[in-house]
Formats: sequence, structure tokens, C-alpha cells
Amino acid sequence: MSACVIYRRLAGRGHVFPRYCNVLRARLLHGEAEAQDQDQDQGQDQVQDQEQDQEQEAAVPATYRLHYKPTAYRHPKESDPAAIKADIDENEQGFIVATPFFRQQRTNQYNVSASRCLSSTNNKLLDLAFNKAPEDRTPPQFFHSREAQSSEDNNNNNNYKPDPRAFQQCRPEYASTTLDLSQRPTAIQSKWSVLHKVAMLKGSLTAANVVQFLRELGHLHRERMPVVRSDKHFIALLRYLTENLRQFSHPQLLQVLESFVWLDLPATHSILRLFESELIRRASQMSLHQLLLAADLWRCLGKQVPQFLKQLYDSVNLSLRQIGVAELVQLIYIMGEGRHCPKDLVGPIEKILMRHLDELEPEEVGTVCLGLFKSQTSLSERSVARLIDKACSVVEEMSDFALVNVFKLLRFSHLDHKAWLEAMAQEVPRRVPGMGVMGLMHVTLACSALHYRSDAILMSVAKRLPSVAQQCRSKDSCKLLWSYGTLGVLPSQCPEFYSDLVGAMRQRQAEFQSYPEHLLTGLLGLAFVAQFPEDLLALALSPEFVSQALKRSQLELSKDLFTLDGTVRLELPDWTGPRLDVRMREEAAERLWSWAQTDICQKAEVLEAERLLQELLGGKQFVCKRMILPHTRSIDLEVHLDSTGSPLPVKNLGLETAVEKSTSAAGTKLLAMVGVQLTEDLLAQLVTSQKTTEPSALSHPSHPPALRRQEADEGEKWFNAETAATTRPRVITYRPAELNQTPVKLAVQVSNRNHYCYQSEQLMGLHALKRRQLKLAGFRVVELNHWEWFPLLRKRQAEKLAYLQCKIYSSMDDR
Repeated sequence: MSACVIYRRLAGRGHVFPRYCNVLRARLLHGEAEAQDQDQDQGQDQVQDQEQDQEQEAAVPATYRLHYKPTAYRHPKESDPAAIKADIDENEQGFIVATPFFRQQRTNQYNVSASRCLSSTNNKLLDLAFNKAPEDRTPPQFFHSREAQSSEDNNNNNNYKPDPRAFQQCRPEYASTTLDLSQRPTAIQSKWSVLHKVAMLKGSLTAANVVQFLRELGHLHRERMPVVRSDKHFIALLRYLTENLRQFSHPQLLQVLESFVWLDLPATHSILRLFESELIRRASQMSLHQLLLAADLWRCLGKQVPQFLKQLYDSVNLSLRQIGVAELVQLIYIMGEGRHCPKDLVGPIEKILMRHLDELEPEEVGTVCLGLFKSQTSLSERSVARLIDKACSVVEEMSDFALVNVFKLLRFSHLDHKAWLEAMAQEVPRRVPGMGVMGLMHVTLACSALHYRSDAILMSVAKRLPSVAQQCRSKDSCKLLWSYGTLGVLPSQCPEFYSDLVGAMRQRQAEFQSYPEHLLTGLLGLAFVAQFPEDLLALALSPEFVSQALKRSQLELSKDLFTLDGTVRLELPDWTGPRLDVRMREEAAERLWSWAQTDICQKAEVLEAERLLQELLGGKQFVCKRMILPHTRSIDLEVHLDSTGSPLPVKNLGLETAVEKSTSAAGTKLLAMVGVQLTEDLLAQLVTSQKTTEPSALSHPSHPPALRRQEADEGEKWFNAETAATTRPRVITYRPAELNQTPVKLAVQVSNRNHYCYQSEQLMGLHALKRRQLKLAGFRVVELNHWEWFPLLRKRQAEKLAYLQCKIYSSMDDR
């Protein structure tokens, strides 16, 4: 047992030395006895230990007292359950807990006297590594746990724990480039034989000794690793490494790194920085397999090594012919975990991947998709399509984890692979009962990113979620709400889904201080379907939360806050809670308008609609291209009409200017042609009448003719008629006397297919919210549907004008 020597009387240094020698002699006897009896059973060990304790107590003068109290030598902050359990287990089995000599100070409990010549620099590094923070002394979790916490694929469902390294079991070739974490070394019962050898060798250690000792220590039970890492003899091994690192061969360095994995060495340990520097220095001398293995070991340790990975990628460019299937998949896995792929490596990897595509196993396909997604590597559309084709062919053999990874790649590539989506409508509902929360979240998030609304998928997930809602992180619940709101799934279709996830958000409010973006994501998803939890809205718009959110410089959260604030203003008129500062709203609106002017406003379909509306209504003053609701992040063509359908100026132009512009165009108006087929004869009559009729006689009638809205198929038949283009402008006469009337405000929207769900007429969440809020603001929405307007852009001008005439005045008929 360990001894704690308490000085009763200490008159001077002369009393210390002889008594200290007696104590050392007692400890030496104790160590030799234990080394001789280590192979005996535990009951005999306990008896011998007790006898040896009695002998040691007799050998020490009566002025000293020996106590067995291992916890007295622990750091006062080290009180984690795992360490306590390790102490209890060792006490029960008769093992001895390593403790420092009695001369060690509690403030520097890791001083080592076993090594003779150690540089002060390396001593300082190691001491800092062990004493820098309490978490370094607590037993780190094993690789699977660390990866599960840091990886995007972490899952809180205890019944579903995906293994991101399962692909390494697909073929034996991975053995030379990876560490099989499922094959942990057979556990041994005692570490004292190893540490005793370290103590005996002291300064005569060799590189082979160190490798062997570390490999043997890696065979211990994981519960004992914290005690081993704090033992002075283990620290002596590490210090020998720091002094003699360059004496180790490449395989020896890799073996030591592997031992660090089994020893659960913290990723922040200073010796790992030295190893990283040494491996970077040797990278040009190492083989591709050795570099891949080293990269995999760094991943197992949970340490980011971007400089080493750069050396690996440089070597790959020089060793492309050596890359087979196993090397390729492992390389893509490493790139994904490192979140980077050099641009000059994308082309070669794509070629090799396409060459070996048919050889990939189902789990390897999932790993390739995940690696490309995490490293943000963009392959050509054709290559991605071929990869998804391969996934479709083996989808029934893929794990849930691999299936979700394919969804992630599609989400990143924005590729609507029809065969895969149709297969998922059948496959996902079958798998949903066994999937974890994270998997369900990523499936629905991918569906929303692809604008793919499949009720089979969404309803099956909604049915599953209430039973696992308690396992949702704030990220999970908020992204699920965003996905369903974006796809327009209403609360009436799955009420429990929405109520349970909102409840999960409330339970996890504390997480929003660290991740404010999640709260905004969830609230916007709810706003899309007109759900407004006022307590969470008050939190999101509170000055403290807004300040915290705007500090996230890597994220642009001001737009989300602006959208949320504008939504509250329109949809909650009785709101008394906090609102965004006026200056912040103005700045956000200015930024959005500046962006719109260089993007949306310059699109050909928008410019053509604006030009033709101006021609139809009589001038620029009757059409205003602007953001009516800036917080909805899109523009409209605003048009005002009086009760008779005559145009009113939208901009603040003077009366004389408006009259001049309206009369200079021609002083006539085009009769409403809705429901009447345009022919060459009719157009000729209109042109002739414009020449012979007085302008006053062509003013808009007090009661416009009855108008009706054309259906898409009927309109298509109508516009296919032969028409003749005319160069004369078609205008609607503006009458100044009608300025005092309350105008009918129209918001003309030019939509595109991204405003709708995939192959559907269901508006996406933000656009549905805008449509609803425009009506609340007193506007009538006139939509130029992309399936109608885009084909017309290639038609004659007369057809486009007739279509716009139909759209504008059919909105008047809806009064």
C-alpha cells in the first residue's frame, strides 16, 4: 500500500535524511515484494500486503506514522465518479494506487525524479499539460463518445448510435490505413509490473522499451486510465519521448500514437503537439499508407491537425496511382473530418471515384457522400448523379446512417434526383420507427432544402417524433420545425408534432444563449405556418438576446431578426413585447434592398414584366419596383388602380407630370380583352380606332366589362392563337379626378420554381408567409406564375401584354 508520512517532530534538516532513507528502504521492500507476488491470486496478495505494511511500520521510527489514504494525494478538484469507481475497484482487488513521494508538494504533484536529464522546456510543457485545467485530469471519453459529441451526426437516442467508421469493416485493406476501434486490446489486471520496469530502467530506457511499455499500458481497463496518466512513471515515459523523439522510427511513432488512443490521452496534451510537428517534418519520407494511418489516429484522438493533413494531401497528389478503393474512401473520410479538400485534389479524386464507383460497398457509398458533404467538395452534376444512382441500386442494404448521408450530399449539391426521392418515399417510412432523432432531423431538413414535400415521409416522421421529443436538442427541434414550416405542413395535419417540439424548445431555452441561431430558425419555421409562441418571441426580440445573436459574426442573424420583427408587427397587432430598434430595422432594410438591386431586380423576367406593365398602364409613374415588405426579402411591382380600374401614380409625382406622361403616350386605353380571342382583324380595328377616335371618348368606362380569371390550360390555348405585334403603345388613361379615391393596391409578383415545392403548386414557407402578410397590409397579390410567364418571354409582345391585362383586371374582378 501507499504510505503517507506525517512528521511529528522536525528539529532540523539533520533529522530528515536518515529517517527519509528508512522510508525509502521500506518502500523499496514493498515494491520488490509486490513484483515477486504479482502472479498470485488476489486473496494472497492482500494478506502479503498487510504483512508488508506491518514490517514497514516496524522499520520506520516511532516518531512517524504510516497511513493508507490514496485520496489524500489526488487533486482536490478531481472528484469525478469514474475516478472514484477506479479507486474502489483497485482497493477491492488489492491493487496499489500510485502516489507521489512524501516530499512532493500538493501544488506540483506531477514532479518526476525518475528521469535524470530532462530539459526544463519539456518539463514545463508536460507540467502545463497536466495542470492547465481540471478537465485534462478527468478521464476523457473514448473515441466513439468524443466523435459523437463533435460530429454533426451525434444522436441523443440511446437506442440508435450510428458508427461513422463502420465502412472500415467492408474490406481487409483498411487494416493498413486505419485503427479498428472495435478490436480493443485484451484487458490486463495490473499495471504495476510495467511501471515497476520503468522505475528500474530509469535513465537506460530505449525507444523499443518505451513503445513496448506504452502498448502494454494500453491493455489496461479504461476505468484505470486516469490513474495511469497521473502516475509519475508514465510521465517519465512521456518525458523520454520528448527528449528522444527523433530516435523513433516511423512505425514506432505510429505505434506510440496508437497507444495514446487506447490510453485516452486528451487531445489538448502538449506531447501531441510535439508528435504533430515531428510527423509533419517526416511526412515527405513516409508512405501513403503510413500517412493515412497517422491521419486516422489523429482522428481517433480527436485532435485537429490541418498542417499535417496538408502534407498528406500533397503526398496524395504524388501517389495517385497507389490509390485503390480502400485508400480512396479513407481519404475522403479524412477530408470530411478535417472539413477541407484542396481545390487541386478535387479533379483527381472525382476521376478515381468514378473509376471505382461500381466497386463501392453500400456503407462506403454513405461514407463518400458524408465526406464530400463535410468537406464542401463540389463534384460535377453528372458525377453526383452517378453516385446517387449507385446509392439507389444498393439502398436496401444501406444502414440508416449511410442513407442519411446520401440525403446530406443531395442537400449540399441541390440536386433533385427523382429516382432517389421516389425511392425514399417508400424506404424512409419503413425505417422511421428505428431511426434516431438526428437521423429524422437530417431527412426532413434535406427534404426542405430540396423543396421535396412527400407526405409519406413527413407524416411518418411526425408520428414518430412525439415519442422521442424529450431526446431532441434545441438544434433538432428547431430544424424540424423549420423543415415542416418551409414545406407548408400545417399544425392541423400533425398537432402533436408542433406542440411537442415547441415544448422541447421551452425546455432547452438555456441552449439558445450559446446557439441563438437555433431559436430564430425554429420561430421562423413556426411563423411560416402562422404559429406564434409569445414567450419565445419575447425572448428572441429581447435586447439581451439580440445583442448576443449579433455577436455571432460568422452568422448573419440580423436578417432573421428583421423577418421575425416584421412578422410580429403585421400578424400580432396587439403585441406589447419587445421589438427591434428602429435603426436596426432601417439598416437591415437598406442592406436587403441593396442586395435586391444587384440580384432580383436585374433578372430578365422581372425587367420584362416591369417594362410591359409601364407600357400597358401608361408610364413609369404607374409601376414601382420595390420591397413592399422588406422583411420578406423579395421585391414586388406595385400598381395602384382606382375603383374603375384606371391606373393611379404610385410614386410621389406631381399632378401635371402625371397627366403629361399619361396623355403623351397616346391618350387611349386598351379595352379589356379577357375571355376574347385576339385576332389580326381585332388588333387592326384597335389600331384604326386609335387613329380616328378622340381621346376623351376613349376614357375608361364607369363600369368596366365583366372579367374572369383564365385557367392555365385555357390561357395556353388562347395564347397559342396567331397574333400580330403592334408598335403602338397600349395605355390606360389616367384621370386626375380620381386621385382622391381609395386606390386598389396590387402587388405583382414574378415567381420562379424555387418559390414552390418540387413538382407542386405548394408555396414554400417564406413565400407563403409573404403572400399572407401582403393581404394583411391591404394588398391584392397578382402572381405571374413561372409556368405561365416564362414561356411567354419567348412570345410576341402582344401576347405578353394581353396576359398582363388579364392578370391585372382579373384581380379587380375578385373584389
